[in-house]
Parts: sequence; C-alpha cells; structure tokens
Amino acid sequence: MSNSSEFDRYLSDEGPAALVIREFLMPVEGRDGVLFPATYAASSDGDSKGGYNIDGDPAGENIALIDSVGSQANRMEPLFAEPAYEKLIPQVKVSFNGGQKSVSLLSAGHRAGDALVRASALQEELQKAFSALLDGDATPLAKIAPTSLVFGVWDSRDTQAKAPRLIASTIRAFNVRRLTRSAQFVPATDYVGNGLLEEPSDKATKDSYAQRGFVHVPATGSHGGVIAKGDIRRDATLAIAALRLIHAGSDPVATLKLRRYLLGLALVAFTRPASGYLRQGTILVLDPDRPREFVEVMNNGRRAAAALTHERALAFASAAADEFGVGSDRSVTFDTEKAKEDLKPKKEKAGKRGKGPKAAAAASEEKSDA
Repeated sequence: MSNSSEFDRYLSDEGPAALVIREFLMPVEGRDGVLFPATYAASSDGDSKGGYNIDGDPAGENIALIDSVGSQANRMEPLFAEPAYEKLIPQVKVSFNGGQKSVSLLSAGHRAGDALVRASALQEELQKAFSALLDGDATPLAKIAPTSLVFGVWDSRDTQAKAPRLIASTIRAFNVRRLTRSAQFVPATDYVGNGLLEEPSDKATKDSYAQRGFVHVPATGSHGGVIAKGDIRRDATLAIAALRLIHAGSDPVATLKLRRYLLGLALVAFTRPASGYLRQGTILVLDPDRPREFVEVMNNGRRAAAALTHERALAFASAAADEFGVGSDRSVTFDTEKAKEDLKPKKEKAGKRGKGPKAAAAASEEKSDA
C-alpha cells in the first residue's frame, strides 16, 4: 500500500537532481550480432544526406544513434492506454470519418500541441491551458494531457508554450562497423520473354514494370545495419530538478499535488522494463554480464543506488492520481473547418521560431524512427 507523500523527498530542494538508469544491451543473436540503427531522410536543403546517424570516424571511434530521445518517448507513452495504467490519465481521443476511426492523444506526434487536437473541439481549451502554462500554472494542461508534461511539449504553432521532457532515454552503440546489403528481386516468370507483356519502350514504362514487380530488380549497397565493436547502451534520465520547476500558480498545496501526480506518472514510465524490439532486425536485450545501473544523483554529484520497483511506482502513482483528481476522459471530433482556418497564413514576429519545415521537424517526435 502506498500514499501520495511517499516520495516527497524527491520534491524537496534537497532531493536528487535526477534518477539515472544505464543498461548495457546486446542483440539477441549475440554481442557480435548485426543491429539496425534508425534511418533518417535526407534534408530538403541538402545539408544532410540522410541514412544512419553516426558521429565520428566511420572506420574508427564513433557513436551510432540506435534510438533517439523522441523515438524512445514514443515507445514509452502509449503504456498509459493499457488497462493497468489507463486510469492514471484522462483518455483523450479524436475521431473522424463519421466516428469510424479515432486516434488517441497518446499517439499524436506533438502531443497536446498536435494539429490533430488543434483542429478539434479541444482547440480553445488547449489554448487556454498553454496560456496558463506560460503564466506558471500547469494544472489545466495536466487535466487534459498530463503526459505532455512528462514527455515534453511545444505549442510551436500557436502560443509557443514549452514544457521540457522529464524523461529522456537514448540508445547508442559505440565504435560500430557499418555494413551494406544487396538484394535481387526475381519475378515469377519472364513476362516479356514469354510474350505476356510488351518490351518497355521508354524509361517511364521500365520504371513502372519494376515498381509493379514484372522485371528483375537489383538493389545494391543499401543499409545493412552495423556491428558494435564497443558497448550498446541505453541511458535514461528522469529530471527531478525540472519537475520541481512546475507550478500550479502560487498555491503551494496545489503545486505539491500536481508535482506528486506528474512524478507518479514519470516513475511509472521510467521503471517500466523497456521492450527489446525496436525495428525489423533489431531486438536488444540486457547483457547478462553487465549489471544494470539505477541511481539517484544528488546536486553535489553524490550517487546512491535506487531501489524503486515498477510495482511500487505504480502504487504511488495511483495514490497521487487520486489526490490530484484525474481529468475526464474525452472523445472529440476532428473539425475540418478548424483545420482549414489553421492553415491560413498568420503574421509572425520577425525571428520567431515555428516557421518553415526545419522548425516543424524540430518539434517532431520522430514517429518515423520506429
């Protein structure tokens, strides 16, 4: 049995600056197994050629980004839609196509700042919530989208209100050797040679045959994954120092309840064992010979082992949620007219962020990483 004050020492100024988890991982095939980092598209201005994100000497000391902060957050957040956790937060869904389809706010790339909810009946309410956040009261946003305060949000298209991530997790591999792979598609029969199709007379027709699987298609030199010669490591941080900056206006009692609630949600997500599956060809598990580290880090740099379990975190989160008062579940409809209005050009102050595709990409939560 837990109570909402169990972790108040975390919320005091003398409490830890952060909780830190470090896990050493390995491919299921073994330490020398091949794994596939996230791939990124080339930038439209040519600054980035895309592909894997590997910093350093590709043939020497380097670091490969296996799973980014945004991608890791997108893997954690949906747990709050599962039966064991769904009562901890308001379940907000936006429906469309006459109610035949719906999307949970937990799956929206920009969370409470996403176009999906901005073009719904929640638009005005969220505008007020973000404005309140700018004024130092995070309660309205916590009543609608509390995970936006745990995993971070930026209302980049409207108020410019920001809430930093409380949880940041990244997987990196050290000193990797990049591999390539080649493939050859062989059609079921020789469609042209057997007279089933005419010989293509131009490049467009040839491309069409290839795209539709009617001719041989070679693919050479594509991304073939990497082999890590050094560690594969997941580093996760729960920034309690940042949590202590969140307020419910000037009311100290309401602020304490709000911080307890957000701490409970953060601890649940932070202590939940991570899924080993990242993407096709990449399943990572704990290295049995490298112990997992879970520590409290104090402001003076002192580190102490943390003994917090997921079960204990969940019990605390439930008590803190009851005390705070979880917001109501909501089901709203996507409003096409609001979306059209949102698309109209708006005057922006010179130098303000939030303009153009680069700013949009910066606000993205990298759903394509998965």
